[in-house]
Amino acid sequence: MEPLLHTDPSRIAGYRLLGRLGAGGMGVVYLGRTEEGALAAVKVIRADLADESDFRARFRREAAIAARVRSPWVVEVMGADPDAAEPWLATAFVPGPSLAEAVAAHGALPARSVRVLGSALAKALAVLHDRDLVHRDVKPGNVLLGVDGPRLIDFGIARGGEDTALTAADVIVGTPGFLSPEQAAGRPAGPPGDVFSLGCLLAYAATGQPPFGTGAVDALLYRTVHDEPSFGPDGIADRELAALLQACLAKDPDARPTAAELDRQLAEDVPGGSADWLPDPVVATIAERAALLLALPGIEETLADPAATVEPPAPAGRRRFLALAGGAAVLAAAGGLTAYLAGRDDQPSTPAGPPPRRWVIGVHADLSGPGRAAGRAQERGVRLAVAAFNARKDKPFTLAVRTADDGGDPARSPGAAAALIGDRDVFAVVGPTANASVGPVLEQYGQASVPLITVSAAGLVFGIADRRSFFQACPVSTSHIGAINMRLVGEQKVRTLGVLCDRDGDTDAWQLAYLVDATVTAYGGRAYPRVVPRGDADLAPVLKDMLGHGIDGFFYTGSAQGAAEAARQLDAAGFRGPRAADYAVLGDEFVRRAGPSGEGWQFLTPYTGTDTPQTAALVRAHRTAYGTAPGVWTAEAYDVAGLVAGQLAQLARAGRRPARADLLTALAKTDHRGLARSYAFDEEFRTKTPVSYLHRIERGAVRYVGPAPSAPQA
Repeated sequence: MEPLLHTDPSRIAGYRLLGRLGAGGMGVVYLGRTEEGALAAVKVIRADLADESDFRARFRREAAIAARVRSPWVVEVMGADPDAAEPWLATAFVPGPSLAEAVAAHGALPARSVRVLGSALAKALAVLHDRDLVHRDVKPGNVLLGVDGPRLIDFGIARGGEDTALTAADVIVGTPGFLSPEQAAGRPAGPPGDVFSLGCLLAYAATGQPPFGTGAVDALLYRTVHDEPSFGPDGIADRELAALLQACLAKDPDARPTAAELDRQLAEDVPGGSADWLPDPVVATIAERAALLLALPGIEETLADPAATVEPPAPAGRRRFLALAGGAAVLAAAGGLTAYLAGRDDQPSTPAGPPPRRWVIGVHADLSGPGRAAGRAQERGVRLAVAAFNARKDKPFTLAVRTADDGGDPARSPGAAAALIGDRDVFAVVGPTANASVGPVLEQYGQASVPLITVSAAGLVFGIADRRSFFQACPVSTSHIGAINMRLVGEQKVRTLGVLCDRDGDTDAWQLAYLVDATVTAYGGRAYPRVVPRGDADLAPVLKDMLGHGIDGFFYTGSAQGAAEAARQLDAAGFRGPRAADYAVLGDEFVRRAGPSGEGWQFLTPYTGTDTPQTAALVRAHRTAYGTAPGVWTAEAYDVAGLVAGQLAQLARAGRRPARADLLTALAKTDHRGLARSYAFDEEFRTKTPVSYLHRIERGAVRYVGPAPSAPQA
């Protein structure tokens, strides 16, 4: 939680505001407290948006719909004023994580947890449907987990049967991967659509992955309409539960059970104040968040409401409103944490004067694992950018760097994120290094409104997690796919491109191979694709088959070891056509393993070279500081840190220390020219003009060739 700004109100109606839970394009969400001690999430809409009649109508509908729902499994609406100058809506505050965050951090839930979750949410949907209401966005991010049960939130796009005027026929409402086939096809969705979405949500909870996979939106929509759901490689061990979910995911809406029928068939008691329905790691997460409520900062006056009464942050008062907010159940369920929470009466003495606050850029990286070379390169790029900023005579503040190492392990990523988020002086974070480490922390950074700017995690998709604060500075986009095809087919005149997807690579390697195969015809060629199963090191039969089909060009995705093996076998077979590979393969391991057979191989990368004219000054600074030339991704990390520093300097001109949310808003509007490229972000927070660069193996070393040929997005 961020402290209140001086421009924030101290009160809204009967709610004393304690801090900021988040902010975005729509407005601000505050943590508020009633006079009775209950906590609330108070969503306040920006005045300029409220002036739009359509927007105010939607907000009025959201408040009215939410107020009509009475269920213990729906977050309670405590108050609203759609007609205020800045409309607001207050709901009961739930300190637990969302289902998306819990699964990303701790993995799939056990069968009983899924059954309890399904029963409670089915009851909630049954109440909605009995009142002729449809939620239309049932997804893991809209379910909060408490020790006493889940809560369904966000009625922003829910509407009753009579509320159709604001729906356009060609607009798809909902979240791809969790919406029904009728929604995916652009048709109206009724209560059966909510049941389908609940089936997707429960399958995700049981397996850790959405039943129709991840990927581009159009691919998700196609699979939702045409493909059967997948319950992962291991399936769902509880056969009765699997059968129920299969029924929920029927393509025909009439074949699905109603919410009430699903509740009866699950036949699971909902929690009665006990936490035994959740795994211990999830309970611990809830307890830790409840503990933070005992450490709320003192409430300071704000300029927007100077006459409001200032209340001392007494420990007893904090425990009182924690209990009223459901904290008592947390204390009972958290086992060993109870003693810790109960012992918070000692308060630190007030120092004579507050020490100066730091301004910090965080680096969330793999500094000790398999990606440590890229992680260290990015850390050094950030440090060099911070040093350059601090050397300015006109700097309005001094910057520092804080690192958090996840070792390239997705399971350690949430801990690294928590360490950076917990430091109130960290304004933004560069990282993580690996694609796999991103998904588990998007909810954490998003809820804290901490801008997360990834450099080397250039994947196409990151599951279904919250992306509200996630920026991709160097994404692999369709323009990158186009550059590959333009290079091989357009420039080097390949007519039959062999595309070999080695599943020893990660998910993004598979998606890259798929997209190259799917789009090559747009550039005048055709593809002959093959897939090698994970763990199969024998590429000889597949390569023999590809050569037998007359390929005159070759593209590989997978591992450095597999690419080197392909290079040796193609060389032995006398193949001399253009050969290229996924940029993730490029590095010392490929060069060493491939030997002379790697000569001439090409790589299109999202990062620039380390010997370009644009990076000459950076190279000199890196050699001075570290005694070596910079590594891959150093220039991009330098650019991103410079972008953050520049935006913070702009915000500092207002004469106050900005909040994280202020920086988040500023970054979304930036247009920054760095050493490697320009950085301006689209509505999905990806760079608008991604650039690809060509590298080639020459005389046993990687040589930077230059920017790749530009191509229309495929």
